[in-house]
Amino acid sequence: MARILTLTLNPALDLTVEIGDLALGEVNRSEGLHRHAAGKGLNVAQVLADLGHELTVAGFLGDANPQPFEALFAQRGFVDAFIRVPGETRSNIKLAERSGRVTDLNGPGPVVDDQAQAALLARLEVIAPGHDAVVVAGSLPRGVTPEWLQGVLERLGQMGLKVALDTSGAALRAGLQTAPWLIKPNTHELGDVLGASVETPAEQAAAARRLLEDGVGNVVISQGEKGVNWFASGLALQALPPTVDIASTVGAGDSLLAGMVHGLLQASGPEQSLRTATAIAAMAVTQIGFGINDVAQLARLESGVCVRPLPEQQEG
Repeated sequence: MARILTLTLNPALDLTVEIGDLALGEVNRSEGLHRHAAGKGLNVAQVLADLGHELTVAGFLGDANPQPFEALFAQRGFVDAFIRVPGETRSNIKLAERSGRVTDLNGPGPVVDDQAQAALLARLEVIAPGHDAVVVAGSLPRGVTPEWLQGVLERLGQMGLKVALDTSGAALRAGLQTAPWLIKPNTHELGDVLGASVETPAEQAAAARRLLEDGVGNVVISQGEKGVNWFASGLALQALPPTVDIASTVGAGDSLLAGMVHGLLQASGPEQSLRTATAIAAMAVTQIGFGINDVAQLARLESGVCVRPLPEQQEG
């Protein structure tokens, strides 16, 4: 298996509250409460660990409340390369309704100063070489600019690492300038940075062609229950997930990204890689939390994934 580095610049303590139906302005009774050390890169890391890979995790972590994260690292066997910064890692509240709809209330998190940013760059210079890939996922904390992120991605690429990027807005726009090995936006995120609609397969194919011509290696566009479209050189595939009972959509995109990184690094073949990744994402929405905890269920879900070509990639 591979050695993979994940970079989570803005991790969070996720407090997920299970409720029936959210009634605004009224008293709502909780049906369950879950607390997780999270953040997109850490969510990806947990799935990759379950797939057998060796993980190093890095980013910025508040020094006032590191215990849940350190407990996760110890439990999972992650190599901890996080830089501690003054203050508390942010808390995110997620209201998960029985229908599967999730309402997010995300906290701001600590301010990351120039000294901490320089410390992370220095640490990456030491630890990044020797890894097979790096996953950079999530939002930017206060104090960190898209331009700084772009510089980090450029440096990681110069080290010979395959860079998988999952972010949005100005951070994604800056990241695209570095021609990552893989990106995984949803349709809203991709349309936002490109300034164009990417709702239809033809529109997505046109957008993907632009990105591939600019040097991006793999464009994976997630569409929730509508499936996943994957574009690469000479490749345009669509995966449709099986129907499942939804507990929470939190972590589905992170699970998809982990599955794609796994399949590409293992050279599983395009169809099999996309089928497995889509099944992992489908499994994620059936649970609250992150990871693959039922291999038999994953196999059943995988058998229900439909993978087919997208001929629109060849048009125009």
